Amino acid sequence: MSRGTMPQPGAWPGASCAEKPAWEAGAAAPEGGKSAAGGPPRVAVRCPSQHEEDMYRAADEIEKEKELLIHERGSSEPRLSIAPEMDIMDYCKKEWRGNTQKATCMKKGYEKVSQKFTSIRRVRGDNYCALRATLFQAMSQPAALPSWLQDPELTLLPEKLISKYSWIKQWKLGLKFEGKSQDLVDKIKESLALLRKKWASLAELRTAEARQMACDELFTNEEEEYSLYEAVKFLMLNRAIELYDDKEKGEEVPFFSVLLFARDTSSDPGQLLRNHLNQVGHTGGLEQVEMFLLAYAVRHTIQVYRLSKYGTEEFVTVYPTDPPRDWPVVTLIAEDDRHYNIPVRVCEETSL
Repeated sequence: MSRGTMPQPGAWPGASCAEKPAWEAGAAAPEGGKSAAGGPPRVAVRCPSQHEEDMYRAADEIEKEKELLIHERGSSEPRLSIAPEMDIMDYCKKEWRGNTQKATCMKKGYEKVSQKFTSIRRVRGDNYCALRATLFQAMSQPAALPSWLQDPELTLLPEKLISKYSWIKQWKLGLKFEGKSQDLVDKIKESLALLRKKWASLAELRTAEARQMACDELFTNEEEEYSLYEAVKFLMLNRAIELYDDKEKGEEVPFFSVLLFARDTSSDPGQLLRNHLNQVGHTGGLEQVEMFLLAYAVRHTIQVYRLSKYGTEEFVTVYPTDPPRDWPVVTLIAEDDRHYNIPVRVCEETSL
């Protein structure tokens, strides 16, 4: 399996303005060949900054999501962020029934992935998708608590950075925390402490099954789950500041960080915060270049099967391109670089 090559400057796909509808709604994305294709007119949904491609969704899909959110707000049932696993080829057959070029590409991609993994878990798409899929995979792996989470200075980071960079006060908390009168420093410190606490408790579990069950339970607790995303976003900002400062000093930096700050909308960490990180969970997800930043923030290699790139060197893309050998690996599936699902159950190795 060859690693994907890194796209050239200016070739980064757009951010997710509105990722696939939540899987609970039962709605399918409108790409050619996808089940439930056709139907009502499409509605273009754009990010506030219109420098990238559009994401089109059916009007009835948007209404279904609105109804779902209303229902969920009034429901006492736990909301599952990661769907139960199902056979990966059964999922493919259900989602991609047509014979269009797009559907054929998806089927071939899934067939290739099924040689390595037998099942898939669908991830709720609410613009936290990349964070959710990556963090869930990382935390559910049987492993010791990462050393960077053991750093006693971790929870002091928000106060330290905000005292040095006053523009961080423009941080926009996730939708789940809007309207709550909580000090920004306290909220992020609380989120970082929660990330360490939950990851540590998972690391103490002796079996993969127990850890998986505990992780499933964590990702049904909305307030805790979304606090984890605030923590990861802040870690991403911290890494961005470090990389930017190193670049300004003339030190060698990873190539992706050059691209990250070459964009008109993120020429420095302040712009990155205002125009990109603040949008995550609100109007957009992570762009491809920001997947590298996510990998550096959680110090995990993120390997993605990009199904739309089947037959090219980018079919399996690794973030970062040359990861440190001691970084754990998480594997995701992306159909369109906007939404990420999780492959599970590695196939047993067979020999001819």
